[in-house]
Amino acid sequence: MAITMGEKIKIILKRRNMTLAQLAEKTGQSRQNMSNKMARDNFSEKELLEIATALDCTFNAHFTMNDTQETI
Repeated sequence: MAITMGEKIKIILKRRNMTLAQLAEKTGQSRQNMSNKMARDNFSEKELLEIATALDCTFNAHFTMNDTQETI
């Protein structure tokens, strides 16, 4: 079973010794709003890029076409 994006963020938060409130502050959101997004696992690509920056990570989101191997 695949791990959710929220679970991945929680793992990185733990490894960075950072709280959800600190992440929310770094991304300009309220703690409650960030908590709701984590609970629903509802993030836009833009938000994931902002979260990655706040966590000092690189986020890569792309599709690879199986027949041509083109990455979009």
